[in-house]
Amino acid sequence: MKNGIKGAALALVLSASWGSQAADYTIDSKGAHASINFAVSHLGYSFIKGRFNDFEGRFQFDPQQIEQSTVFVEVDTTSLDSNHAERDKHLRSGDFINTSKYDTATFKSTKVVDKGDGKFDIVGDLTLHGVTKPITIDAMTIGAGKDPWGGERAGFVGQTRLELADFNIPVVGDSSYVEMELHVEGIKQ
Repeated sequence: MKNGIKGAALALVLSASWGSQAADYTIDSKGAHASINFAVSHLGYSFIKGRFNDFEGRFQFDPQQIEQSTVFVEVDTTSLDSNHAERDKHLRSGDFINTSKYDTATFKSTKVVDKGDGKFDIVGDLTLHGVTKPITIDAMTIGAGKDPWGGERAGFVGQTRLELADFNIPVVGDSSYVEMELHVEGIKQ
């Protein structure tokens, strides 16, 4: 990352209070087992979908004490990829997310609310485009346990809607928001 944490894995992360029985995990973003995806309305007729290819993160997780979990993720915004080079260049420009000035986005949880049945809300602060705002991610546990290589993993999925105006990102037509879909697989440390 240009301006981010160098050694931590970046993505969506669930980290428990750093002193409980929670295990430490690193997000497997380099192993293609995690993704940060987005969808933006295009003229009200369809959605442009994409992802951020480079991110890092870590989390602590104890399924018996989900409410103590916390999350930290760092995203390289220059890695925005909508599968169309010219559109990506425009989205990265000062007309939208201005990656030359804001090349990193971060998310740090402030609390996790256990909703039962492996579902929970992750509440935290997202810093994007130079603005920090609270957001809530609707998340759920996919699974946790041993992997074939002798390690342990835990996986989650989450989603949230970001209102572009909240982050001073220009709205074009009916594209006033972006839907975020997050897939996180962590490797126990």
